Amino acid sequence: MPVKIRLARHGRKKYAYYHIVVADSRAPRDGRFIERIGSYNPNTNPATINLNFDKALDWLYKGAQPTDTCRAILSYKGVLMKKHLLDGVKKGAFDEAEAERRFQVWLNEKEAKIQAKKDKLQSEKDSKLKATLEQEAKINAERAEALAKKKAELDAELEAKAKEAAAEAAAAEAGEEAPEAEAPEAQAPEASEEKSE
Repeated sequence: MPVKIRLARHGRKKYAYYHIVVADSRAPRDGRFIERIGSYNPNTNPATINLNFDKALDWLYKGAQPTDTCRAILSYKGVLMKKHLLDGVKKGAFDEAEAERRFQVWLNEKEAKIQAKKDKLQSEKDSKLKATLEQEAKINAERAEALAKKKAELDAELEAKAKEAAAEAAAAEAGEEAPEAEAPEAQAPEASEEKSE
């Protein structure tokens, strides 16, 4: 029975994540499998990979053939490197302690690269957020300045209207007082006319 290490698709449309499974190559992609050894989520940056290292290594020694994508994932996680080093131990090129030391050196370098990428992405995200906040602060300052200017114009307009209304009221009061003063004079000639008759 030809056994393959491959991906089984899960998740919703346009947002897939995958289970890393060991399955018969004749089985459907998302159908029967022998064992699930991990998961792969390409939607995050960097991609999230959970892998049972020992089971993956065991299945490789049993003869399971990884697909191209799974081979890349196994290489990324160091399973193929470990297998290569253990093959070197079997051939007598070096002992197991040396193989473990070499693997740890490789693993530390790999983790440093991954961490550097994460730090770079985080710094880019932080700088983008900072630029956005600065732009928003600038827009808010411009908006506040425009509102203050508009308020000052409205206040000036209201003050002018108040002065104009006060002037009109003063003119109206002056106009009302003048006819009252004229009224007794106007009544007096009429009275004199009545007397003469």
